[in-house]
Amino acid sequence: MKKDTHPKYRPVVFWDLSSDDKFLTRSTIQTEETIKWEDGNEYPVYKVEVSSKSHPFYTGKNTLVDTAGRVDKFLKRYGKK
Repeated sequence: MKKDTHPKYRPVVFWDLSSDDKFLTRSTIQTEETIKWEDGNEYPVYKVEVSSKSHPFYTGKNTLVDTAGRVDKFLKRYGKK
């Protein structure tokens, strides 16, 4: 097998910013930030806006999730002229 063809698979902390929930899993995602985890070790951290702890489908809450302004962008581009 060729060397350096696959990304590094390592433990990463995913941090849901809307619910402030954090979970440790393994991923190939690249990030520069780190965080100290509950076990005392330092891990790379990746911040996400929505996870299963905050998504309306999994929580049963019907809230509008439009953090990127996609609806406004669509209406601006294709709305009534």
